[in-house]
Amino acid sequence: MDHARAAISNLFGGEPTSYTRFSIARQTDGDNSHVEMNLAADEEEGGEIGKPEHLHASMPPPRRNGKNLCLIIMAAVVLLLIGFLIGYLSYRGRMQRVNRCLDGSGNCEMTPTASYFSDDGMEEEEVSGPRILYWPELRNMLSAKLSAPCLEANMRQREGKTSFEAGKVEDENTASYIHDQFTRFRLDDVWNDEHYVRLQDTGSKNQVFIVEDGQEELESPDAYVAYSKNGTVTGKPIYVNYGQKEDFQQIRIMGIPMNGTIIIFRAGKITLAEKVANARKEGAVGALMFPDTSNNKKTDSFVPFGHAHLGTGDPFTPGFPSFNHTQFPPLESSGLPHIPVQTISRAAAAKLFGKMDGDKCLQDWTSVMGCKVTVNRNMTVKLTVNNVMVDRKILNIFGVIKGFEEPDRYVVLGAQRDSWGPGAAKAGVGTAILLELARVISDMVKNDDYKPRRSIIFASWSAGEYGAVGATEWLEGYSTTLHAKAFTYINLDTAVLGSRDVKISASPLLYSLLETVMKRVKDPTKDSGNLYSRVGNDWIKRVVPLDLDNAAFPFLAYSGIPVVSFGFYDEDDEYSFLGTTEDTLANLKEKTDKLYPLMRTAAEVAGQIALRLTHDHELFLDFDRYSEELLSFQEKLLHFDSNVKALGLTLNWLYFARGDFQRAADALRRDIANSDRENRIVRRALNDRMMKVEYDFLSPFLSPKDAPFRHIFFGKGSHTLQSLLENLKQLKDNENSVDVDELKEQLALATWTIKGAANALVGDIWNTDNEI
Repeated sequence: MDHARAAISNLFGGEPTSYTRFSIARQTDGDNSHVEMNLAADEEEGGEIGKPEHLHASMPPPRRNGKNLCLIIMAAVVLLLIGFLIGYLSYRGRMQRVNRCLDGSGNCEMTPTASYFSDDGMEEEEVSGPRILYWPELRNMLSAKLSAPCLEANMRQREGKTSFEAGKVEDENTASYIHDQFTRFRLDDVWNDEHYVRLQDTGSKNQVFIVEDGQEELESPDAYVAYSKNGTVTGKPIYVNYGQKEDFQQIRIMGIPMNGTIIIFRAGKITLAEKVANARKEGAVGALMFPDTSNNKKTDSFVPFGHAHLGTGDPFTPGFPSFNHTQFPPLESSGLPHIPVQTISRAAAAKLFGKMDGDKCLQDWTSVMGCKVTVNRNMTVKLTVNNVMVDRKILNIFGVIKGFEEPDRYVVLGAQRDSWGPGAAKAGVGTAILLELARVISDMVKNDDYKPRRSIIFASWSAGEYGAVGATEWLEGYSTTLHAKAFTYINLDTAVLGSRDVKISASPLLYSLLETVMKRVKDPTKDSGNLYSRVGNDWIKRVVPLDLDNAAFPFLAYSGIPVVSFGFYDEDDEYSFLGTTEDTLANLKEKTDKLYPLMRTAAEVAGQIALRLTHDHELFLDFDRYSEELLSFQEKLLHFDSNVKALGLTLNWLYFARGDFQRAADALRRDIANSDRENRIVRRALNDRMMKVEYDFLSPFLSPKDAPFRHIFFGKGSHTLQSLLENLKQLKDNENSVDVDELKEQLALATWTIKGAANALVGDIWNTDNEI
């Protein structure tokens, strides 16, 4: 070092009076390193001030001439070039890793929790400190810790109990147990939310009669449909298959009047609430639903429970949270059915069809032997519903593992806790997985040095059977906070209903992450292979749209939070005990002999998603997917271009808005690629732009109270893109059947919601494209 200093001194023609000391040290606040620069003139030991003793005072000054000047310039240029090349190669290496991570072509999973590199790209000397966890190590740790015996022990907590109805004793006891478990797992905070909601309970028995030359009881089931209208109605029975809009259209084509009738449909395809709403639109005075066909004949006598509210949450506080002492306006949800509704068994439906003498069912409508559409003679059905309205306190239980870098950004894992019967599949499986993930991830944090950047919240919901009441009330109560802080909801309900097929419902933002996870999780039904090999590379085409009965639905359609719901089932032979008093652990194990391995796999999928979203610098949210969704939507619109022009309207503005979103997504992708990944402020700003993509597809032109599900892709109402397509199809079939003003409004809502989403994705207001 002394000789080097002397050489530098000679080169620049002067005696060194001081030199600069650079110190590289690792920071404790998460930055990888810092460079400290000190003047060291006063720090040398054993010499005069400003003159180190190893330099001789008698050294003659160097001669200055043109040759020395040229050498100085050449040396400076060479040093500059060397510095530039080192910097370029270091930057190029980092950007290649970033690009591989962005386009999915490389092993970006090797990004560690903390970097091993200093600012100049050179590897630092190892400094003793907390162990650094790479993603593959974290993933393997999760898999090793998940325990099938623990899942089994969690499931057995429900054994021997006949009901966990919301707000009743067993539901509260289970809530207390979960609270205690979260505390035992040493989660950072455990708390509960109380909500006071209005539910329906069974009163005196509901009854169904066949009336013809007297009155014959068809069935008096113990099960009931929550939020049904009370009273007695009589009408001719008409069978309408699954009760979908196209099924009612088929009845109209057959020329059968439906006003004043009692509509009969089978379960499946759409929710009971949607079936009832369709029947009411046709003028029906009542509705009956029976279970769909099953290979298990012992289920013929079982009657399922259900609810008829076309919405989620407490229908008597629409848009408002049901906290205690809140003064509610005298409102009720527009989604209440206002007609009596009851479920019956498959055996009762077969008996009723045997009494009917009308046209036989269409071939693909046949669900029970002897199926008929209606009756010709003077035979009617009488339905009496005696439900009672009750006010109950329900509890949502929460636990959190707080993030070490961004604790105010969080993933939520949730499961329904209540059930009308034992609820092994309906609520037991999800609750068991929730507890196991809380145990395992907390253990990783407390004992294995895992430090998640962001927080993980574990939530146990009550009153899920009534339409995600607990989850929706929580969202309504904290709506101003959650949409800006919660960036993913992972639903654990009904994760195992079979074993042969995989059922996936998800926001497009999470498709890429889910695919990456499935490639790393083993298929529990095979000795080798992973889940991705089972679902195939075209799995996105088979993604199931979320329905109102899924607790993830209000997170996505009401709050604009990306969601994923993953589970196993048998597509051609569904679990017949779901929603009945026979949904027991024994019946679920009879359905599949791999119950606990399947539960463990579902837990591993959910756990990997949660960990990856809280581990990486950059949120694994693929906003480019929405560009593809919008392009697909535009391709469907092209078929109606001429029909719209005939009305003096144009679809061009909608196309321009889609183009703006595409350009905004490209701009964000460039910003991410060119950003400093180690700069927390920049990284947080970019992550926040990604987080808001889902929320920005909630139409801002609608009132959350009047139209709570404002998402234009996944919501409910005339503002959705699906509703616009249906209107355009109707326009193509019959120009006079469409309300032109309504069509104009739909086009405006779609255009400006997409345009607003594009503007938000760009970021700063001065970067937005204000022309359309």
